[in-house]
Parts: sequence; structure tokens; C-alpha cells
Amino acid sequence: MQSVRVPLKLPVVLSKDEVTRLLGCVSHIKHQTALSVAYGTGLRVSEVVALKVTDIDSKRMTLRVEQGKGRKDRYAMLSPVLLERLRVWWRVARAQGKMLDNGWLFPGLDPLQSLGTRQLNRAIHDAAALAQIDKRVSMHTLRHSFATHLLEQKVDIRVIQVLLGHQRLDTTAHYVQVATDLLRKSSAR
Repeated sequence: MQSVRVPLKLPVVLSKDEVTRLLGCVSHIKHQTALSVAYGTGLRVSEVVALKVTDIDSKRMTLRVEQGKGRKDRYAMLSPVLLERLRVWWRVARAQGKMLDNGWLFPGLDPLQSLGTRQLNRAIHDAAALAQIDKRVSMHTLRHSFATHLLEQKVDIRVIQVLLGHQRLDTTAHYVQVATDLLRKSSAR
């Protein structure tokens, strides 16, 4: 038996402008905040919906990810802008009685259940259509965009590897091929 070579496809990456337009087209504050968390931290959709209110550490500016892919815990960094957006969402959800004290950060219709990944996928597809983004956009596109934008800002690839929770560096290295700013600067030399 011969093994079949699976072709490597480059990930779809949004520009910073496209990310801003996309997030601006999300109508529901819960979905907008969840998508902002996905882009601002590079979390997988399953990790975003599994977040609890107690996972936010505003003193250390971190977000605890419990049992992410590979059943590993890790921390994601919180920017001041993202923390403020989370605080606005928290105040709105608490005022509406939708968020429990130690409950889900993004509860579903029943506050005892978390928001579903399908709801976020639907929200991002609707937002991409409204933003008139012609690329094939998914929740994972935000993760790809996060990693690529960090790489273009010259963040060390090993730091990006840790933030994404990748076990192997070569998985993270795929983003070098789509970091257009890096490619442009290296070809100009």
C-alpha cells in the first residue's frame, strides 16, 4: 500500500481592515464579543464557547483556556481593548439576567448551557456577507488572521506557537507563507 499525499492548502487570512469590517457587521453584542475574543486571542471556536466568567484575569491581562485541543490548559493574552469589550458584554448580559456568577462567558438561550459553535459559525457567515468579504470565512479564519497579523508585527514564531497552543513549530510555520508583509519586505531586499 502506498500512502496518499494530501496537498497542503494555505489558510484564508483576512486583512486588518477586513477583520474590522467583519466585526462591525455583527449585530448581536454576544456574537460580536465572542468573535472579537476569537480574533484577539487566536482561540479555536470550541475554546471560545467553553470560556467561563472566572477564566478572565484582568490583573494579569490573561484568559485561561481549560482543556483546549489535546486536553491542555494554557493562557491567552488579553489586550486592554478586548478586556473593555468583555466588560461591556458582561454588564449587558448581567443586566438582562443572562449571565450567572460563575457561569459561561457566552451562555446560550439557557444560561446553564454555553453558546453553540454552530451559532457562532452562522454569525460569522452572516457578518462576512454583510461586510461583502468575498473570501471563504469561518471561525478558524479569525485564528489564522490572528497568527498572521502577529507574525507581520514581528512577534517571535515560538511565542505565536505558545499562544495558539500548537505542539509542533512546523504547524505554526505555515503562517510564514501567508504573512504578505513579511514576504514583501524580504523580496525587496
